[in-house]
Amino acid sequence: MSYEVGAFGGFVGATRRDDGKLVHVFWLSAMACDGCSVVALGANQPRIEELTLGEIPGLPQIVLHHPMLSEDAGAGFMQAYRAAADGTLNAPYILIMEGSIPDDQSLGGPGYYAAMGTGSDWPQSKGNVAAPDQPVKVSDWVWALAPGAEVCIAMGTCATWGGIPAAAGNITGSMGLTDYLGADYRSKRGLPVVNVPGCPPVGDNFTEVLKELLFYFEGGRGLPAFDELGRAVWQFGETVHRHCMKAGYYEEGVFAHEPGDNQCLVEIGCWGPVVQCNITERGAQDHTGGCMIAGGACIGCTMPGFPDKFSPFYKAPPGSAISGTTSRITGGAIRRLRRASMANANTEPLWDKAHEIPTAWGRAADVTNPVRKVNAFFYKKLQYSGSVNHAKRAKQQPLPLSRDILRQKGIDLEASVPVLQEHLITREEL
Repeated sequence: MSYEVGAFGGFVGATRRDDGKLVHVFWLSAMACDGCSVVALGANQPRIEELTLGEIPGLPQIVLHHPMLSEDAGAGFMQAYRAAADGTLNAPYILIMEGSIPDDQSLGGPGYYAAMGTGSDWPQSKGNVAAPDQPVKVSDWVWALAPGAEVCIAMGTCATWGGIPAAAGNITGSMGLTDYLGADYRSKRGLPVVNVPGCPPVGDNFTEVLKELLFYFEGGRGLPAFDELGRAVWQFGETVHRHCMKAGYYEEGVFAHEPGDNQCLVEIGCWGPVVQCNITERGAQDHTGGCMIAGGACIGCTMPGFPDKFSPFYKAPPGSAISGTTSRITGGAIRRLRRASMANANTEPLWDKAHEIPTAWGRAADVTNPVRKVNAFFYKKLQYSGSVNHAKRAKQQPLPLSRDILRQKGIDLEASVPVLQEHLITREEL
């Protein structure tokens, strides 16, 4: 059967599923740049569309009430918010907070920093907070909706910890959702605030958390694992550095000098070793991109205290003076040992036996080098200790009779041969 979207200001194109299972999702935005909305729309594991159309087996269909995505506007859009705050929605709902919450409850009078709807949209059961034709503070909607929500999700660093609007010098007194609601807050389901940090967060992190919570509410799965700050453990349990594609350079003591360099970025201000985030393995969008992947340093945007605790940006963190020096000392030795192992690994047993590498490029390892031969001898002794010595077995293999077939056939390999009027480079010239 069809579902009248306009009646509740739901997501564009939503149709009601036959089983009738609906969960309303109310999106509030305060001190925000809308970046969190953008990445949520770009998520694909799962996609917002899959959730709003009820396409995921075992999950209820969500009705998304978003100020910028709904067909309705004005009183028609605010009707569902009013019903939820008044306790007359007669359906479960989830509250999503985007952006930090300003301290405009302390202003007195009609002053506000972020507002949505007018006093005529406000439920009278909650008391008068604004004149019928005056804006209602978003902070009013938060305290009115939070107690009845199945769960409150703080989307993005501004909503989780305060973020940029809460940085030193701000005049708004902005704070994260957990600070605003208090340590004792519990949702209707008994859950504290769930946090999905990032500036902006990875969109898939948000939709994945929403999906897992919906599974939990339906009884299909247990409560997802969250850490002591309400972050999904599977998303924020590891540091950026542990999964960074540049981390190998760190242990070898090789550091970048400027953004975009391929080496470890710690000494140009990367906080990756102490920042909890999965951007390096998940990517910013559709498993591609991301700060370190694009050559930029991690500035700690998922962490409490961002940006103040990670300022100034692109300056080496204090701890890197010790860890970086240690890495240079130990990494230098590690790097040289690895090069020796690489030289051994870059030759075939056949080449070792023939004392020649069949390449005209001229940069291959010299298998006749005595230092290399000694290194290879002891390396293989250690490698095959206690197991079958395949190096010894390879030496017993006869050389293929058709090896170097062109010379056997008498073809002149020293001549220059014109190919498509171009000059083929000889071995001597190369």
